[in-house]
Amino acid sequence: MKALTRGDNLLCKLKYDEQGLIPAVIQDTATGEVLMLAYMNRPSLERTLDSGKTWFYSRSRRRLWQKGESSGNYQRVREIHFDCDGDTLLIKVDQKGFACHKGEKSCFHNLGAGRGNIIREDNKGIIDKLYNLICQRYERRPRDSYTAYLFDEGQDKILKKIGEEASEVIIGSKNQRRSEVIHEISDLIFHLLVLLVYHKIKPENILGELSKRHEE
Repeated sequence: MKALTRGDNLLCKLKYDEQGLIPAVIQDTATGEVLMLAYMNRPSLERTLDSGKTWFYSRSRRRLWQKGESSGNYQRVREIHFDCDGDTLLIKVDQKGFACHKGEKSCFHNLGAGRGNIIREDNKGIIDKLYNLICQRYERRPRDSYTAYLFDEGQDKILKKIGEEASEVIIGSKNQRRSEVIHEISDLIFHLLVLLVYHKIKPENILGELSKRHEE
C-alpha cells in the first residue's frame, strides 16, 4: 500500500473504471474493522484530501456526497492508500457514530453460515490481543497511527478521549439503541486500554480486582 496526499503525483497512478470510478474500502483506524465499501471519482477524492473527511460518488444519484452529511456520522480521514494495481483505495478513518445507514457500526454486520463458531474463535482473547497491539504502538510509535498519536499527545489527551467516549455511551443508552451502546462502549474500552498501557497496568490487574469484589 502507498499513502496519498493532496497534490501528490501518485494520484496520476490511480486507475479508474470506464465510469471514472474507483472502489474505496473504509477501515476503522482504531480497531482495523472494515466499515464500508463506496466509490470515488477524482473530484470526490480531491475533496476528501482537502477536507479531511470522506467524500464519495453516488452511482444511483449521480452526484458527490459527503459521509455524514445527513446523519452527522462523519469519517475523519487518517490515512489513504492504494493497492499494487492502483485500482482500489484503502481509507483509514476515525468513525463518528455509525458507518451503516441501518444503524450498525459496519455495513458488514451480517454473518453467514458458521456464525457462532466464527464469533467465538475470533473473539478469544481479544482484550489481550488488543492490549498487546496498543503496547506495540506505545513502544514503536509508528507514523500516522492514531494510537501512537494519543501517546504522543500525552495523558491529558487520553483522558479527554475517555471523557468524550463515556459521554457517547450515556447518549447511546438514552437513545435506547442497542447497536449504538455496543459501538460506544467498544470505543470506551479501547481508550481505557490505552490508559492502562500508559500507566503500565495489565488487564489481569483489573480482572484480579473484579475477582476480589466478586468474592466480597
